[in-house]
Amino acid sequence: MVVHLNNAGAGIMPEPVRQAMVTYLDAESEFGSYEIEARSGDHLDGTLYQAVAELLNAPVDDVAVFDSATRGWLNVVTAMEFRPGDRVWVTPYEYAGNLILLSRLREKWGFSIEVVPVGEDGELDQEWMAASIDDDVALVALSHVPSGCGIVNPVAAIGEILKNHRCFYIVDGCQAVGQIPIDIGAMHCDLYTGAGRKFLRGPRGSGFSYTSPRLRDSLYTPFLDLHVAHINDGRYNVEVRTASARQWEMSERSNAISMGLEAAVRYHRQHSHLAYDHHAATQLRGHLSDSDRFELIDPGMEKSNIVTIRHRHCSADAAVSRLREQGFNAWVMHGRDTPIYMNDHGVDEAIRVSPHYYNTATDIKSFFDALVAL
Repeated sequence: MVVHLNNAGAGIMPEPVRQAMVTYLDAESEFGSYEIEARSGDHLDGTLYQAVAELLNAPVDDVAVFDSATRGWLNVVTAMEFRPGDRVWVTPYEYAGNLILLSRLREKWGFSIEVVPVGEDGELDQEWMAASIDDDVALVALSHVPSGCGIVNPVAAIGEILKNHRCFYIVDGCQAVGQIPIDIGAMHCDLYTGAGRKFLRGPRGSGFSYTSPRLRDSLYTPFLDLHVAHINDGRYNVEVRTASARQWEMSERSNAISMGLEAAVRYHRQHSHLAYDHHAATQLRGHLSDSDRFELIDPGMEKSNIVTIRHRHCSADAAVSRLREQGFNAWVMHGRDTPIYMNDHGVDEAIRVSPHYYNTATDIKSFFDALVAL
């Protein structure tokens, strides 16, 4: 039996999630895709959005669904406009894919990118942020939980600093949703994106976003798909039928995956009292701190379920391969995926271990023993 410790990549789907997708696919196969979509509107256009809104503690009109969290992030950020002299803040924990887009937009708009400083403990310098924020800061981008190390960034405290300023505040919650309670109202953010496949234990190819009314009112959406807009006469006048966050979506998507996403959200909410308990990661950190064979890449005061390890006697690639042969799923964390922080700390690769609430104390001890034996 496999011990799955790669939930930061993709969690193990519970049976109700798999069954929701299989049932929908079987119905499509028997009756036709469009026909089953028409029958399932209460779910696909209703209860799915309500479930995601409840998960995020956000208004349902502010929620949109995508094939990935990245799509939700890109669709919004590419619509932003900047002016000469604008500054964009990122943190050392920003995901490389987000940095690539911001770098490309910098070429187009000419804004500057600044990295928020951190203290020796890895915590973001909130005093610096409070002292440095001004109307020339147009955008602040933050990862709630980075993909490469276990810090949980103080998204709500930073939202308090930024809330009365011009800047848009956008939070990448890919690694947070499903392992940390999310409260959009407390964050004061304008964009929050989440993935279905990770700690939420939903299907791959699913994601969602929250966008604030302020952000939607401020941005020009160049493309509106037919589920939210149409041409109402021969002079190409566009009628937009919604002011909701769904304007960012594409109408074509996998409905089976959407049904799986709803099932995953509902399953998670039934088990959230377990999902938000980080006992397995805490146990693993305890074992690792007692051994001189490992270096923990573990900044910050509040920790997540992502535990990043350098083995002093074995490369990350070899370690992950050998662990997989023994029935333990871990992953290779490449420094280039979280490039600012990892480059500053000389980390090219490490072993990323991301347990979840279904991992037992026996799982963690067995994994640690296998890690030591490498």
